[in-house]
Amino acid sequence: MEKADTPLHSVQQKIREACRRARRGADEVTLIAVSKRHPASAVEPLLFEGHRHFGENRVQEAQEKWPALRERHPGVQLHLVGQLQSNKAEDAAALFDVIHSLDRPSLVKALAKAFDKTDRQVPCFVQVDIGDEPQKGGCPVSELPALLAQARDAEIPLAGLMCLPPADIEPAPFFALLDKLARDHGLEGRSMGMSGDYETAIMLGATHIRVGTALFGERPAN
Repeated sequence: MEKADTPLHSVQQKIREACRRARRGADEVTLIAVSKRHPASAVEPLLFEGHRHFGENRVQEAQEKWPALRERHPGVQLHLVGQLQSNKAEDAAALFDVIHSLDRPSLVKALAKAFDKTDRQVPCFVQVDIGDEPQKGGCPVSELPALLAQARDAEIPLAGLMCLPPADIEPAPFFALLDKLARDHGLEGRSMGMSGDYETAIMLGATHIRVGTALFGERPAN
């Protein structure tokens, strides 16, 4: 397969075009290939193409999949993009390079302890419940200032904010709100946008987009 025919190349082209329309540099946007539930055999073609940012939803799946892949393909940056249980904080700190789902005070405490124990300082995005959907996780907007203050007091390195807009609703207002919240709180990163809406997210300030289906196809069933 020619490189120009690969899903990765197609997504990269769309990122460049969205950045051009937004008058941004393509290097301002990090593409995270979300490989959850996809086997190593599906991930490796992207690694051979040179891609190095990947996302997983579950600590245990990443522990099973990525050590061998990283041994064969140095330089991988692994992002935890799913909800994190406090009792998995130490495992996450040891394995991941970025965490996108810091969303509650108890997790701040668990991660601070884990970072001390593992001697790693993993940048964290604070997940915001941007659409008032508690089932998705995320810090309520009204509680965001307090959570950010607690994270800063605990010396958690803050990369920015993350959101999952409600399904089947125009995402642009939610992306715009996350962008405003990030600016209001002096945060650089905006982790927002997935396969169906990442071009919109880029137009509205996304710095990290989390793309799975457009790169790997539909996920295998559990």
